[in-house]
Amino acid sequence: MRFSTSAVAAALLAALSAPQCSAFLAPKPLSTRKQSHQHQQHFLPTSNPKWQLLSTVNDEAPAPVVEAKEEESEDAVASDEEESTEYKLLLEDVPPASYEITSSPTAPGGGDVHTLTINLGAPGHPDPIVIETGKIGRQASAAVTLTRGESVLYATASRDKDVRDLNFLPLSVDHQERFSSAGLTSGAFNKRDGRPGEHEILVCRLIDRPLRPLIAEGWRHETQLLSWVLSYDGVRTCDPLAITASATALWLSDVPLIKPVAASMVGYIDGQLVLNPTLEQMKHSRLNLIVAGTKDAVLMIEGAADFLPEDLMIEAVTFGHNAIKTQCEALEELGKVAGKEKKYDTIKPPIEGLQEMVDEKYTAQLDEIYNSDLSKEDLSSATSQFSETVVTEMEEIFPEEKASIKGAMKDLMCRRMFVKAKNEGTRIDGRKLDEVRVIEAEAGLLPRVHGSALFTRGQTQVVATATLGDSGMRQKMDRISGMVQKRFYLQYTFPPSCVGETGRVGAPGRREVGHGNLAERALIPALPTEDEFPYTIRVESLVTESNGSSSMASVCGGCLALMDAGVPISSPIAGIAMGMLLGDKGAVSDENAVIVSDITGTEDGLGTMDFKVAGNKEGITTFQLDIKCEGLTLDTMKKALEQAKAGRLHILGEMDKALTEARGELPATVPKVIKLKIAEDSIGKVIGPGGKQIRALIEDFELTNINVEENGAVQVSGFDMKKMEEAKEMITLLTSQMGGGGRGSRGPKPEYVGPEPEVGKVYTGKITGIHNFGVFLEILPGAEDGSTPGCEGLCHVSELHVERVRNTEGFIRSMNTETLEVVYQGKNNKGKYQLSRKAVLEQKGVKARGDSGPPRAAPQEMSKDEVSVISQAIENAITD
Repeated sequence: MRFSTSAVAAALLAALSAPQCSAFLAPKPLSTRKQSHQHQQHFLPTSNPKWQLLSTVNDEAPAPVVEAKEEESEDAVASDEEESTEYKLLLEDVPPASYEITSSPTAPGGGDVHTLTINLGAPGHPDPIVIETGKIGRQASAAVTLTRGESVLYATASRDKDVRDLNFLPLSVDHQERFSSAGLTSGAFNKRDGRPGEHEILVCRLIDRPLRPLIAEGWRHETQLLSWVLSYDGVRTCDPLAITASATALWLSDVPLIKPVAASMVGYIDGQLVLNPTLEQMKHSRLNLIVAGTKDAVLMIEGAADFLPEDLMIEAVTFGHNAIKTQCEALEELGKVAGKEKKYDTIKPPIEGLQEMVDEKYTAQLDEIYNSDLSKEDLSSATSQFSETVVTEMEEIFPEEKASIKGAMKDLMCRRMFVKAKNEGTRIDGRKLDEVRVIEAEAGLLPRVHGSALFTRGQTQVVATATLGDSGMRQKMDRISGMVQKRFYLQYTFPPSCVGETGRVGAPGRREVGHGNLAERALIPALPTEDEFPYTIRVESLVTESNGSSSMASVCGGCLALMDAGVPISSPIAGIAMGMLLGDKGAVSDENAVIVSDITGTEDGLGTMDFKVAGNKEGITTFQLDIKCEGLTLDTMKKALEQAKAGRLHILGEMDKALTEARGELPATVPKVIKLKIAEDSIGKVIGPGGKQIRALIEDFELTNINVEENGAVQVSGFDMKKMEEAKEMITLLTSQMGGGGRGSRGPKPEYVGPEPEVGKVYTGKITGIHNFGVFLEILPGAEDGSTPGCEGLCHVSELHVERVRNTEGFIRSMNTETLEVVYQGKNNKGKYQLSRKAVLEQKGVKARGDSGPPRAAPQEMSKDEVSVISQAIENAITD
């Protein structure tokens, strides 16, 4: 059987581009826990069938561009054209929604271990969620392990004994995705997992946001939530599990969490809403939604969409909340079995008569301030003076109760703001409830940058810039799911000067990371593909003034900067922040809730909701919801989305006045890019020994950069198109020289001339090359003078371990070794030496996990003939 090199390279590219999201070894079959002693089993009503199948959305837009697409070979394109590109979603049947609690005295020392098993009842989600407590981390206030499939998370909740004199909740959250969970080791010098990455910071925020508003008012013990991903199977993301695990630990602890909280993830694939979709399914999803809440209401929403309508977003939130109800009902029962008594005795009760006295003495004075239609500076000055007056006068009556007095004053301010909006239909700055502040936008602000814009909305202002570069400018992040390369990224900066203060300036804080990620996700669906626009794109947003919703201003400014740089986006994107005012901040939103558009900093601080929505005229691209009450009803959310759409359309109209469409030409300061494709076995000719050849090309032809991908895709960037074409011709000439496997006139490659290895003998081979399809090892040395090479063979990826190895490079790196013990198995039909490490392990009695379980289908792997073609190409490139 014969294979073309390009076809094999295409197959290898497809394998490399598959998500490296799981552990290196294939997951074993799910084992069944043996239950014992006490147990409670409850079955829940099945979800409404109408949520399981929705009409297909007609607009077939591509998935958001997060990672740069690699150029496909002609053979691969031809093969793809022969197959149907339409993705069909297949969801397997699952047990009905139910939960079961078991208890057994199996903890170290004989204590009870309580296990909660939850079946969500959603098609396509066969793995139950298993929560266990009492076995690990018993000195924490509460600790749990959460298992789904072969992903395992560990979460703890702890608190200090002493009460702190503060006027806010001292809650901290940390989350870590351990590299060892996927069989990896950190690439840091000391091989230790270090500071949290961007994704871990975002997960910390996801955990914090739904839990903070449900901890009892007045709790002042330092409280810490910690969570770790201990094992990662790579099937689904662990982000919603991290929320549920930490929320469960907090619910079982003595920290006064009012209600149990859980989370779920929703995708929209092939016209269906899918609960907790797999990573493979998410490649085809037009929605990435995480919902957190109680069984009664929604607390937090975080998501991105591909221009989906508001009605579908409501359906998706409802669909996700149905799964949350199942989990929360189960957690309520687990709390009765394994939860600690909540500690309320250190919470200071309200001082009798304080709130009533503050209301009676200062309501009129506060209403006068709110009715004065003051600017931000004047309003801030007036409220500060009002606060000082209240505290000073009330401390004479209630000495040493400053914190309580401030709390009573804030409660009065919240209620009077609500009353004004409810009764008069106006806000404290004089605007109507749905009115957006005055907008001024300017594009092309800075002369030398590729694209720039100044966006001002009221007293919120950002300077946004866009920078274009080649593929070498991609943002690279190392995660347990593998290396992530982002072709587009947005970086948000919030200096203290934007609010007239001084403070720390340096690495971005968690808030800056979160706001930047939100604005980034808002713009991604509008970006062109790499085939349409081969540049890497970086947007920076510098907040120069802030009075609410600077992240949505970054969306608007960033969009204008992209258009100013000549990026052919599909449509302009705008964002708006919505707020909600309630008469009772501690309750769930009701029909009396007042929705306000384009909130200011004061409305954000005193209100109960911050709902950010971004998109174009047709649909939504991103959304984020945070609340301070006990929950948000779906009716209130629907009302907020409808009002947000009207505000978004208004903002888009104002942006059109600055720039109606992307500029037709790229600025002169943008380097031009030429793309070409070379054979993989010719990569070494372009790079040269130690990069000597590629540096010479860049210098001789006055280029900005030459970037060569592993699949042979080459990007040449520079400012002189003539010299770039000459460089392209030189690269073509270098790679077109044939003979001796691409070695030019240097003669044939030296071969091993020593004694032949013995078939079946174990050799200690020195690692000479690591590739996705296997590892090259030298099992016998060459001539001492170096005139001939050693005896080198290939240990195919299927022969590296008794279990499947998913990522060869990561697997070898995690072993921290330069040699491997292998068995020589003879030559293949191409005369190449074949080696096996698996045979050595089997001789030592090492067996695959789960051998007693049901058999697995054998993974599809490259044939020996395919490997021979690729290994020959690699050897030729190495010798060059």
